[in-house]
Amino acid sequence: MTGPNPTAAQAPDFSPRLLLRMSIPALVVGVVCAVMLQLLDIVSGALEGVLWDTLPTALGLADDTWWWTIVVLTATGIAVGLALWLLPGHGGPDTATTELVGPPLPLKTLPGLALVLILGLAGGVSLGPENPIIAINIAVLIALFARFVPAIPPSLTIMLAASGTIGAMFGTPVAGALIFTATAAAMKGGGSVWDKLFLPLVSGGAGAITMHLFGVPPLSFGLPAYGTPVALDLLTGAVVAVGAALVAMAALYAFPWVHRAFHGMRHPLVIPAVGGLVLGVLGAIGGEITLFKGAEQMGELLADRADYDAGQLALIAGVKVVALVVAASASFRGGRIFPATFIGVALGLLAATLMPAIPLTLAVACAVLGVVLVVARDGWIALFMGAVVSGDTSVIAVLCVVILPVWLMVSRAREFRIIPEAPAAVAPTL
Repeated sequence: MTGPNPTAAQAPDFSPRLLLRMSIPALVVGVVCAVMLQLLDIVSGALEGVLWDTLPTALGLADDTWWWTIVVLTATGIAVGLALWLLPGHGGPDTATTELVGPPLPLKTLPGLALVLILGLAGGVSLGPENPIIAINIAVLIALFARFVPAIPPSLTIMLAASGTIGAMFGTPVAGALIFTATAAAMKGGGSVWDKLFLPLVSGGAGAITMHLFGVPPLSFGLPAYGTPVALDLLTGAVVAVGAALVAMAALYAFPWVHRAFHGMRHPLVIPAVGGLVLGVLGAIGGEITLFKGAEQMGELLADRADYDAGQLALIAGVKVVALVVAASASFRGGRIFPATFIGVALGLLAATLMPAIPLTLAVACAVLGVVLVVARDGWIALFMGAVVSGDTSVIAVLCVVILPVWLMVSRAREFRIIPEAPAAVAPTL
């Protein structure tokens, strides 16, 4: 899921001298990625405030006015559809078909992609910013480096931009570097795998530090300390992780059917408009907690966990699963890791409610691992998100064992994305 592997012709010799010389560009890339992400958050947050606070207050609506959710999501779908239909580049590729890190996009697609992403984030669509903002940062930095630093190969720029963006999003550089381990191992040129991951780690660190300087808090939710692992935790943790993965796999196999149904409507305006209407109805059923990308909502759900019973948690998780599939199918632009993590948190709380003997932190971490592993198909990201949400390093040892049965279950399943069909061959005419 990390995009094209560098070729032998592109691969530099990762000598200490090169690493030292390239550290400054890597730091700059991380800072630029964080600034771009922060600008996106500022603009989408301002629009979100208008849609969900200013306008309802001006109209005298109560906070729990269910029909306003339907109005905003439907209007968001129409706005996204107009952008996809009329703007140059049509908002870039359908992110239902893209991996987390993909090949560079043409610059002409970036304004439309940024616009539809901002509309979706502000309007409450159940997708995160990860795929589009990584694509935007990669395209911008490749264009800048080609103009001003042509010695840096595009393959390395992709790694630096992706790592910098991931470090900025999650507040730590580790995940961004880890997802490139396979790519780094396959790269030609001198140096160890660590040498090849050094610069992405620097970029990710710069992105994370820049977000901290902006005052953006890391993903931390104050769960109770897990404590010392016991043998029973391996069994209960595996049960929770496998159960959460099964829920995600149901969404996985429904995804192509739902995507095909929406895209059978053909018109780029109609698809997200209908999708927005469906998302609005889902949001009215599940409540505001089931809207948006899910990062802030995870904190709310965990902080108010005593207010939810098992039925409410099951409803929240179920609505968010359907909302993720619908949003990803209806031409909205966005990533799937943040909403998948929210689903894992809801399922973890449900598991802890149904099985009070399992530690809450372990239940949440294992459920997040199970869902994210299905959605991202990357063990590093799944382990990372489970550990980060738990906020407790002592849970990592259990996660590293619990992930084994889940990986065996999902490793041969289809990817959580739509694989575009190859164009049919046309028979030559005489």
